[in-house]
Amino acid sequence: MSQYESRLAEIGITLPDAPAPAANYVPWIKTGTTVFVSGQVSMDAGKLIIGKLGDDISVDDGAAAARVCAINLLAQVKAACDGDLDRLVRVIKLTGFVNSTADFVDQPKVINGASDFLVLALGDAGRHTRSAISAASLPFGSAVEIEGIFEIR
Repeated sequence: MSQYESRLAEIGITLPDAPAPAANYVPWIKTGTTVFVSGQVSMDAGKLIIGKLGDDISVDDGAAAARVCAINLLAQVKAACDGDLDRLVRVIKLTGFVNSTADFVDQPKVINGASDFLVLALGDAGRHTRSAISAASLPFGSAVEIEGIFEIR
């Protein structure tokens, strides 16, 4: 087991299989030492976490959905690294999309669910740049979608 997966196990996380794309695109592209991972929706154990922040889902529940997105991002990185998550050098950037009402302003608090999880799981390698953006709607009604850029060896 990799050092990162051992750390994940310590905090009670087992990475799922990398989710398949929902349409005509690839889940990740590797170029040199950079992996670009397509947006991962808040799918947990086959169940989509849906809702609109500022309407029918709380900030805490949105942050939990963002954490799920981060877990799915790591699953994609593991797949891009031929099953060896220890090839991950660092998280470079996350772009988080929050399904929210027009007056909702706490997108950063929602995406903190992913950011805090990645730092907990990966230490300094999990620190990253980031954007947190509101969206009027997300695929399948997902509460959160996050895409990422990662450095690997």
